[in-house]
Amino acid sequence: MRPSGLRHHHRLETRAVTRFEPNLRIPGPTSLPPSVREAGGRQMINHRGPEFAAMLGRIQTGMRPYFGTQSEIAVLSCAGTGGLEAAVVNVLSPGDRVLGVSIGAFGDRFAKIAEVYGAAVDRVSAEWGHAARPDEVRERLRGGDYRAVLLTHNETSTGVMNPIPDLAAAIHQESPETLILVDSVSALGAVPFEMDGWGTDVVVTGSQKAWMAAPGLAMVAASERAWAAMEIAQMPRFYLDLRRHRESARSGETPWTPAIAVIYQVDEGLRLMAAEGAENVFARHEACAAATRAGLEGLGFELFADAANRSTTVTAAWIPDGVDWKAFNGEVKRRGVVLAGGQGKLAGKVFRVGHLGSVTVDEILGAIATLETVSVTAGRPVEVGAAVAAAQRAAIEAGIARVPVAAGA
Repeated sequence: MRPSGLRHHHRLETRAVTRFEPNLRIPGPTSLPPSVREAGGRQMINHRGPEFAAMLGRIQTGMRPYFGTQSEIAVLSCAGTGGLEAAVVNVLSPGDRVLGVSIGAFGDRFAKIAEVYGAAVDRVSAEWGHAARPDEVRERLRGGDYRAVLLTHNETSTGVMNPIPDLAAAIHQESPETLILVDSVSALGAVPFEMDGWGTDVVVTGSQKAWMAAPGLAMVAASERAWAAMEIAQMPRFYLDLRRHRESARSGETPWTPAIAVIYQVDEGLRLMAAEGAENVFARHEACAAATRAGLEGLGFELFADAANRSTTVTAAWIPDGVDWKAFNGEVKRRGVVLAGGQGKLAGKVFRVGHLGSVTVDEILGAIATLETVSVTAGRPVEVGAAVAAAQRAAIEAGIARVPVAAGA
């Protein structure tokens, strides 16, 4: 008879270890660094007092380099979709002709918002998995009187990142008076952006993505051209009126009661990012993206997005034929790794791995190791250790960044 200790050891080997915290590999909300989580638990303060005013000012100042702008930044208490709605209703009027450039589910959403408010929306849609083509956008603008173009910087549903500088240049060349509105909810803070340099007019991001905070805030920056457009725009707006936010911000306030706990967190997240340094933040995201792609390919998963425009913050991969994804993903989750499924017409066809916010290469390697283990136990033809090694090599070749301040704060 086998000694009881070995039997107990065998049971430990076949049962998942209970984790206090999962390895949250979804494209938002992202995991909160300890100091950010603690910041959200602070006592409330007077949102019409000097402490709040100082904090709001730090957030606006701290975010400007990431937006790449000298413009004012409005901090709205709403989801990222609320920020997109603010972008639309503040600069457009019912009947305005708008070109919605869609490369996935969130591009479709941006266009739908404009339609709901009465804009005349034309669409140019890329095949899912591919970026928008500047020449195609230029062609669609030719001869049209478009008030605005709606662009998605990072399409979370497909793992594609649009070439915003090239698209903006094409728009300016063909239709220089047309406003450029950008959804950068899941990219800004993780990759460089030059709002002023590229000539974009409204840019939106969300607290729960690269900023390492809980959901609840949308940050919106507008160019001087966009601020001028707000004075003649006729779409209905009240809560999302950016002019009210601009006026209140001059006194260190927001026009309405803000999500103070999330503002605490964004303030702390920005402190951590400043300590790490923007270039290191960007390098860390690049290394994590490279490790994710190499690891998934090492496991035999085919990446969904076109290689030329893969996202730095989320990777989508096809679910292989013959794989019972519900059972496979359930085992991955039982072992402490949380992945995202497909969205819209990709539901049940792809899965997604988020790599943004406070993410480290070690967390990505852990997720790949778990996927590797589950692949082996599921009978997939996987060489043990190969995928993790491929991910490590890719991270090193990408210029692996040091462990971020956020991870240990």
